[in-house]
Amino acid sequence: MKFDNEIRKRRTFAIISHPDAGKTTLTEKFLLFGGAIQTAGAVKSNKIKKHATSDFMEIERQRGISVATSVMSFEYNGVLINLLDTPGHKDFAEDTYRTLTAVDSVVLVVDVVKGVEEQTRKLMEVCRMRDTPVIVFINKMDRDGKYPFDLMDEIEKELNIHLHPLSWPINMGKDFKGVYNLYNKSLLLFHPNQKATDEESVKIDNLSDLALDRLVGDKDAAQLREDAELFEGVYGDFNNEAYLKGETAPVFFGSAINNFGVKELLDTFIKISPVPQSREATTRSVDAMEDKFSGFIFKIHANLDPKHRDRIAFLRVCSGKFERNKYYHHVRLDKDVRFSNPYSFLARDKDVIEEAYSGDVVGLFDTGNFKIGDTLTEGENFYFTGVPSFSPEIFKEVVNKDPMKTKQLEKGLNQLTDEGVAQLFTQHNGNRKIIGCVGDLQFEVIQYRLLHEYSASVQFNSLPFYKACWLTAANPAKLDEFTRFKTANTVIDKDGHVVYLAQSEWFLNTEIANNPDIEFHFSSEIHK
Repeated sequence: MKFDNEIRKRRTFAIISHPDAGKTTLTEKFLLFGGAIQTAGAVKSNKIKKHATSDFMEIERQRGISVATSVMSFEYNGVLINLLDTPGHKDFAEDTYRTLTAVDSVVLVVDVVKGVEEQTRKLMEVCRMRDTPVIVFINKMDRDGKYPFDLMDEIEKELNIHLHPLSWPINMGKDFKGVYNLYNKSLLLFHPNQKATDEESVKIDNLSDLALDRLVGDKDAAQLREDAELFEGVYGDFNNEAYLKGETAPVFFGSAINNFGVKELLDTFIKISPVPQSREATTRSVDAMEDKFSGFIFKIHANLDPKHRDRIAFLRVCSGKFERNKYYHHVRLDKDVRFSNPYSFLARDKDVIEEAYSGDVVGLFDTGNFKIGDTLTEGENFYFTGVPSFSPEIFKEVVNKDPMKTKQLEKGLNQLTDEGVAQLFTQHNGNRKIIGCVGDLQFEVIQYRLLHEYSASVQFNSLPFYKACWLTAANPAKLDEFTRFKTANTVIDKDGHVVYLAQSEWFLNTEIANNPDIEFHFSSEIHK
């Protein structure tokens, strides 16, 4: 446990939300408070004047959405924070699911006007599966939205989690006057278009203090007292243990675009959020405080810098200490590898680091050695479990529009699908290539990146498949027989596994019933 102090200083979390809830804006405000950036970029519809720090791919800047997970590290009040900004768009949910395996807690951003949306539900399901601690930030309080008690009820019901307000708003929209922080007993007054600073925070230990009436008016002071009495009766005292177990979610109210309520959220986050946690592996549970290094790859990004054809593998350090130029054991390849230029990140900016500890995210220059889910250790053979690869929902055949660029296309398809944005299947001895994605926007991104990063021009033709299922069988002869009779519906994935593409739910159920010796898997944990 010799790295105890370093590890306890670290917090690794992801910000998740439905698109347009204000996630990227909140990310930028965190970076401003951490001194990592000096000015915030405004991302509004398609008019992007200054690009959000975390949106670094060209197509993201054009559309004003995040389609790849960005990693940012910064220090705040003596705590080293690793922040992962995830794609909000549902078509990139798989990237977000994998990112959630690399963090210890989550900040969920909810738009006060729109409330709980479809993507929010899906993301919270993944958090519930892992009992990930969640803090809820209800954003855009400077707009007229849902009444706070109603919104809290909606979140509890829709997301199946108990909430506990740690701040409470005084009105909303044009009448929004600020929030009362129940955690540190202070009133934060709101002034539109002004930066929230410590000076605007007034210590009010007791809500019966008449200073409250003077600052917000008699009517609003009376309403705040009534609200506080009501939710103290409903919610009682905040239980930090219940939060750490993923049973209770603290709630904060604010306006990220106005920088309001963000510092209170960040200050409370570093006090209550979990330090790096232990992780399950194939042979045992790995404690974050162990002396020996271990970690896994949860994301791969090609061409982070378009001028250099680089490929970065993102490693979550799970235990011990990672050191530059030291040899580590690559479990899947069964070989030792070392890294002369490991990076920490502030979005596009990379800094070479000498060491990293449990909880940190490190960028490793990759020449093609890594796949998502790969594990590095100091010699022990195990894999970290729970890194998912889901069944795609949309399938398209790749048609090469320029046969002279076949090599570039092969390389581009392999590298982009290694990143996990899509899955690549081959048929007829590799002559037919099929891409499977969760959403249509991914095809647009792949087509754009193939053309701009690999000079390969492609067309996608839709295929009438409903679901991909990975096949396994105790008797290999049964699997061979199945693939021989179903050549039109069987493909091979990048790892050489046999996959059945079902045309419909009826066909799938029929094949499952007719082939009791074959197991059909709807998601593959990478490394079976």
